[in-house]
Amino acid sequence: CSLQAGLAVLLKAERLFHSSYHSQAVHIRPICRVSHWFAQLPVTGSLAACLFLVQDASCLALSWELRQTLTVVFDFFSSGQGKKDWSLFKMFSRTLTDTCPLASQSKVYVDISPKNKEKELLEVSPPPTSVHEAIVQGDKKTYAVYDLLSPSLFNISRSLNVQLKWKRPQDSSEMPIPTLHAQRYVGGYGLQTGEICTLIYNTHPYRAFPVILLETVPWYLRLYVHTLAIITKGKENKPS
Repeated sequence: CSLQAGLAVLLKAERLFHSSYHSQAVHIRPICRVSHWFAQLPVTGSLAACLFLVQDASCLALSWELRQTLTVVFDFFSSGQGKKDWSLFKMFSRTLTDTCPLASQSKVYVDISPKNKEKELLEVSPPPTSVHEAIVQGDKKTYAVYDLLSPSLFNISRSLNVQLKWKRPQDSSEMPIPTLHAQRYVGGYGLQTGEICTLIYNTHPYRAFPVILLETVPWYLRLYVHTLAIITKGKENKPS
């Protein structure tokens, strides 16, 4: 459908490239379509027997999965508006008018999990088609789901402009700190003293999380792998 219908109508270059951050990625990986499965029944002296399904290492047919992702960060709060309310039209200057008929699924998820139930009461409009709950990084998350393939979604209005508002005004401008967040800065200059530092923070009181770090290096920096240093809690961890 290109930019004619579906979620892709929001991808207006003028809005994306003037955002606080944007990142495009293409992921290609092989997936086994058909494989051998066999049952392994252990022989024991007890009456209870367990049935194990073990996948064979051989793959009869292989498929390729292509996944394209676009990550965009809009920061309306610090840009002068002073509000955390947002909408699709404010971010993309467009709304969703139709779904792509070739799409098997097309959904919009809005995180409506309140950071502080006493101070922040979230309100989304129009009403979502469903609500989905999931555990993300040990925390319970609640998502408002807008299914573009649902016939009732575009019956009320010809366009979908998802909006999120706070029911009461904000008392302070302090933004909540996520469990995992990162900072990066460039220091020094030249090939001798120049360096790029990335700080990753985990604010969870007791849980550790696996992290995949993808660095986008500026064109004016020349990196040397032998100078890579990983320091955790003041101690250096030699990379493999």
